[in-house]
Amino acid sequence: MLELVYEEAREKMDKAIAALEKGLLRVRTGRASLSMLDGVKLDYYGTPTPINQAATVAIPESRLITIQPWDASVIKEIEKAILKSDLGLNPSNDGKIIRIAIPPLTEDRRKEMVKLVNKMAEEGKISVRNARRDANETIKSMKKDGDIAEDLAFKGQEEVQKITDDFVKKVDDICAKKEKEILEF
Repeated sequence: MLELVYEEAREKMDKAIAALEKGLLRVRTGRASLSMLDGVKLDYYGTPTPINQAATVAIPESRLITIQPWDASVIKEIEKAILKSDLGLNPSNDGKIIRIAIPPLTEDRRKEMVKLVNKMAEEGKISVRNARRDANETIKSMKKDGDIAEDLAFKGQEEVQKITDDFVKKVDDICAKKEKEILEF
């Protein structure tokens, strides 16, 4: 019975880690990355469309992204969408292809990015702790209903805490890796 509680807690914590990793992909590190443009949508004939569904996106160099629209008439819309996004990127086009040079990050911008990463990591830890709280509440209600003995409930809560500690460590490791990526020149 307790195994189901542990499994459910692990699933919720895994989802928190996955959400954190997905969020961190959008944080700029000074290098070009296709995931930087995730979430940027252009107005494609009245429909909000992700850029990668209207164009070929590539990274020919470490600090350059190229976008080649399949329909040349939407090149201005793609440019507009990139400028409207909060990425701070300046696209330039030659009529057929859009080039986005990724400027190197300044020291102040790097520090801002590290703060953002730490904030995202804290949100991930909060999600993990919420999963722990839910699991502990389930164990307490099982004890109250008489489904498990008091000593089993205590051991169950200890196990949930061990699982939580493991996931908090994962969050810290992911955060440290991203910080190192941001701070390296």
